[in-house]
Amino acid sequence: MFTQEDLLQLNKKGISEETALEQIRNFEEGFPFIQLAAPATISSGILKIEGKELKGYINYFEEGAGKLGILKFVPASGAATRMFKDLFSWREKLQQGISAQVVMQEDKTAVQFFQQIKLFAFWEDLSALINDMGMNADELVEKGDYLPLLNTLLDDDGLGYAMLPKGLLKFHRYEDSIRTPVEEHLVEGAQYACDNEGTVKLHFTVSSEHRGRFVNHVGDILKVYEGNFGYRFEIKFSVQKPSTDTLAVDLENKPFREADNSLLFRPGGHGALIQNLNEIKEDVVFIKNIDNVVPDSLKDQTYQYKKALGGMLIQLLEKIHGALKAIDDGTMSLVEYAEMRSFAIEKLFIDPKLLPEGRAEGIPVMKDLLNRPVRICGMVKNVGEPGGGPFWVENPNDKTRSLQIVESSQVNQADPHQKEIFEKATHFNPVDLVCGLKDYRGEAFDLLKYVEPSTGFISQKSKDGRELKAQELPGLWNGAMANWITLFVEVPLATFNPVKTIMDLLRKEHM
Repeated sequence: MFTQEDLLQLNKKGISEETALEQIRNFEEGFPFIQLAAPATISSGILKIEGKELKGYINYFEEGAGKLGILKFVPASGAATRMFKDLFSWREKLQQGISAQVVMQEDKTAVQFFQQIKLFAFWEDLSALINDMGMNADELVEKGDYLPLLNTLLDDDGLGYAMLPKGLLKFHRYEDSIRTPVEEHLVEGAQYACDNEGTVKLHFTVSSEHRGRFVNHVGDILKVYEGNFGYRFEIKFSVQKPSTDTLAVDLENKPFREADNSLLFRPGGHGALIQNLNEIKEDVVFIKNIDNVVPDSLKDQTYQYKKALGGMLIQLLEKIHGALKAIDDGTMSLVEYAEMRSFAIEKLFIDPKLLPEGRAEGIPVMKDLLNRPVRICGMVKNVGEPGGGPFWVENPNDKTRSLQIVESSQVNQADPHQKEIFEKATHFNPVDLVCGLKDYRGEAFDLLKYVEPSTGFISQKSKDGRELKAQELPGLWNGAMANWITLFVEVPLATFNPVKTIMDLLRKEHM
């Protein structure tokens, strides 16, 4: 199937022939749908913490976190192109000679954008650049001459916002400064990712083409934030590894070839980042997407719940690690085994079918089930956002159940029962995780051992006018973490304020 040139191309990417053949088999056989058993709810699978319990977890985190290695992990490789979809549409119409008045009559969003354009944090930069070109930005707005504004905002010879990653766009205006999402994550990190030595560690995953821009941006701002907080920031960047790219195939499941007969590869999706996460050596890692940031005035609840989830994780790890050490030492009594079995079932949501009641038979099983990475996932109430949510999932082999984050693409929507369960979800996944990545001996887990490979995804795309099929790896917080110990906790909706379109920056949560 593969030529010598193909094998050289695979080798250059770090992809084995066996892996490439496995990907082709996935195309041929397809990935099985997830079998939903029930939505996770407050009464079944989702914890709710408030009042004294919330304060208790916050205090526990503040007292003990500094002794641990803590890091904030931020997926930030996505380009902002989709944020500006409406703007491209309006520009195309203006370029065709359609008047701005007609464009605004057809789309009320255009009215809001142009009437409030001066409220965006990037207005000063946009205005200055237009003025440098010999035009007057204020006059363009007043006259309704919007095409130069759109061109300067979107194109590379202007601000180039359409092709920049979200992390480098100017999101929020303050009295004395303007911040990008990268800067907002630095501010957040100073509140809950600082160790006892005054070091705040952040890790951004970025695209290779924009890595230099991120490095330069952080270099420009770092001393300001270190001065503001009196901490040392340790910022690292990584890119998605070429070895996580996946083969594309044609509609007959044969390798898709470029005009020069070379193989076509596509990025493996955010699930590829499990490789990046696997290189992190800190004890506790917070994961949050680049665009889910708010101004300082709304950050308090975010800080509270980040610390609470962190405190819950630390307590959980202490309990789990204590039990695993007792197993290793051979000191776990019958009573202690029974107590830990109950804890695993009631507090860790491990299916009782998996844990024998008898100590002798159960000890090795318990060790295997507990000696895993741990994640606590914040969940917000479902208000109609597209994307995944928390569910009880059934393993078809042994009929055991586990808590998983499931995307709509993983569910057989043609099955009325499965579709009904999916639509009954009460909560939504905002990508708000805190993870324990070390075992009871203090050694980092090999996270790749806990990926569920059957949870990949196939989609249909096109290139140069030719149809193809693409394959995504198990998602970072879906199949890539499927075999972790998982807890879901409700967090306030106010902690979830992503910027999916440019108009989101005009919402009160971002002003």
